[in-house]
Amino acid sequence: MSQALNFWDQQLSVDGYKYGTAPNAFLTRQAHRIAAHAKVLVPGDGEGRNSVWLAEQGHQVTALDASAVGLQKAKALAMDRGVTVQLLRADLADWQAETLFDAVVLTYVHLPPGLRPQAHRRLAQALRPGGVLILEAFHPLQLGHTSGGPQQTDLLYTLEMLHEDFRGLLEADGAQECETTLHEGPGHQGRAWVTRYVGTRSA
Repeated sequence: MSQALNFWDQQLSVDGYKYGTAPNAFLTRQAHRIAAHAKVLVPGDGEGRNSVWLAEQGHQVTALDASAVGLQKAKALAMDRGVTVQLLRADLADWQAETLFDAVVLTYVHLPPGLRPQAHRRLAQALRPGGVLILEAFHPLQLGHTSGGPQQTDLLYTLEMLHEDFRGLLEADGAQECETTLHEGPGHQGRAWVTRYVGTRSA
């Protein structure tokens, strides 16, 4: 955990918000899938832009991150916006849900292949039946782009990988690999290749 923690503490130790304070655009377009006043889990939310926005929509939000710097920024953003978010310092390598959620939101949470399938399955299992998972991540075609994301192939996601990770747990309601333009703070700017997945927890 220490290497990843040091990396993200360093990445987020910048003036202002590296990924902005506005929510992820794909999340805002898919948020209608989340029931009103839902319990929402937002792993790897960094500086809190998505969890705070979801709280502003009236949801009960729990945000996880391994970075103390990110969590401190998320706390400040929530206070500035006048909302409450439960902020937990946690590592997805061993985190286990203690309750079920109505939705899980994963935006640009890139996990190594030795961890990704198990972590994704644990997050899907944290959903109640009928709950929804909303995910956006960088695709391998993002390599070489300067709009953000890891420049390592094994940290980038294809739909084939996600369908395999969530097999037997989620039913895909929407999935695509596409090119888009990102406007998410200085950290995500410009043309990008992304993978998008929306799935519902099987009964």
